[in-house]
Amino acid sequence: MIPDANGTIDGLIAAVPGDDWAALDLREAAYDRLPATHLISHDLNHQPEIAVYAIPDDKHQAPSADHPVLLSYIDVVAQGYLREFGEGGATRFFTTTDGWDMPVLDDRAAPVYPRHQRLTRSETAFVDDQLRGLSARIMQPPRGSVWT
Repeated sequence: MIPDANGTIDGLIAAVPGDDWAALDLREAAYDRLPATHLISHDLNHQPEIAVYAIPDDKHQAPSADHPVLLSYIDVVAQGYLREFGEGGATRFFTTTDGWDMPVLDDRAAPVYPRHQRLTRSETAFVDDQLRGLSARIMQPPRGSVWT
């Protein structure tokens, strides 16, 4: 996450089940929870506690061939944008996100991301078209690799 005082992005405010932030912190243990209530514009009649989870600066390393971004993760994010904000919102996600020159592991055949979802044909085509248009480097898993 890179703060941008002049930027906006479509998003959702999700309730934390039972207000159990400790359980969510445990699930997101690799990330820091950052307060975001003051950064979010919304039309709610109340002011909920809002936070985002971000990779801590001291634990962040750029994606590489040894540590690529998982296509199954990108698929989940893109599917959410498509279903909530339509093609326009999903396109804005791709165009306002930096770093598409990073390696992306095509793990669709055997998803590594634990919360992966099955995409429709049109959703898959949309993601593939977006990544192709951004010149993303799609890697196939090597035979016998830890990803297969």
